[in-house]
Amino acid sequence: MNNAHLHMVVNHFPIIGTIFGLGILIAGLILKNNVIKNVAYILFVVAAIFAGLSMATGEGAEEMVEDLPNVGDQIIHIHEEMAEKLAIVLYVLGGISLIGLFL
Repeated sequence: MNNAHLHMVVNHFPIIGTIFGLGILIAGLILKNNVIKNVAYILFVVAAIFAGLSMATGEGAEEMVEDLPNVGDQIIHIHEEMAEKLAIVLYVLGGISLIGLFL
């Protein structure tokens, strides 16, 4: 399995995990249940970890697809810029979630 395959495997969880985590967190807040909120916090931490894995495999995936005819440097650059911004948000969210778990 190469970096492009690994990138495709891990890059979906940060987005989907964050969406599910947000839904679970809202449910925990409505129900005033700390266990449900802790599940959301754990999902946010795991999403941040997967964001790191996705960023780590992204460069190798870029090298494999940059020469394909339908993939331009502009598309890859936009994708990379958006991924970096989301990764920073997820790292902060994961850190705050760790704090929430311990409080």
